[in-house]
Amino acid sequence: MAEAQNGDTVHVHYTGRIDDGTVFDTSQDRDPLTFKLGSGKVIPGFEAAIVGMEEGEEKTVTIPAGEAYGAHNEELIHEVERERLPDDLEPEVGQQLHLRTPDEQTIQVEVAEVSDDAVHLDANHPLAGRDLTFDIELVKID
Repeated sequence: MAEAQNGDTVHVHYTGRIDDGTVFDTSQDRDPLTFKLGSGKVIPGFEAAIVGMEEGEEKTVTIPAGEAYGAHNEELIHEVERERLPDDLEPEVGQQLHLRTPDEQTIQVEVAEVSDDAVHLDANHPLAGRDLTFDIELVKID
């Protein structure tokens, strides 16, 4: 039976969990995730886990943060004076906000801290700094 290699298009079902067992994403109630191995469309550790698998094979892998969404970067936490925020915004820790960058792109940030004078916004990926565990089933290789 053929093993998945770079350049192959693969169809996989997966369930991703953080270290406390909380599921952050799954394909179980949808079509399998389809992508070309080596294209960089998924996190590096996930892609590497699939290389060498055969159709129908299942496995569980833990991907270190460095091969997932990277380390949590303190430089991506920015303090914003409350007076610069919209008047109708009542920021709360954990709240997700969308900001527009000077080049008109939209980024998602999380409110990390709130004080009377300022709000700290975290632009790290929500899974940055976390090791991730995936249950993977290789459904098909094209």
